Amino acid sequence: MILYHTSDRVIDNPDIHYGRKNADFGWGFYLTPDKDFTYRWARENAVVNLYELDEEDLDIHTFKRDTEWFRYIFDNRRVRDNLTSDVIIGPIANDTLFDTYGIITSGYLKDEDALKLLMIGPQYTQVAIKSPKALSKLRFINSEKIEKIDPVQLKKEQEAFREEFAEELNSILD
Repeated sequence: MILYHTSDRVIDNPDIHYGRKNADFGWGFYLTPDKDFTYRWARENAVVNLYELDEEDLDIHTFKRDTEWFRYIFDNRRVRDNLTSDVIIGPIANDTLFDTYGIITSGYLKDEDALKLLMIGPQYTQVAIKSPKALSKLRFINSEKIEKIDPVQLKKEQEAFREEFAEELNSILD
């Protein structure tokens, strides 16, 4: 599996214990097979690191954008990772992309309504390398410096997302 990781530097020796414990899939080294998303995530002076993952003999858990996925990320945001898989693959929660986490986890919404809000917008995939075994099967290929996405284009996409999100939220609250 070919995977990408965007950073401010070359990461030829990733660490699964660096970063936030309360990310979507808990602690791990996060990558994506979605090249388009890699470039969307880029900031100033970004570096895209390219890897290959040998999936043989790994315990891989794959989520779809559904209730099981929602519960797992909701628990991980509270640092309650309950999976022991080597690799976890699934959708990136759109609240991470568009800063809506507070609304979704406010407690004012039922789970099914929060899930509806997370279904809005594009679906990109994330891959979390969770174990030393999986990390040993991740091979660094190369890296390249890239320019960040056109801010005007990104702003239009964010505004369209916010409009759709507000419309869905209003229909839930009515």
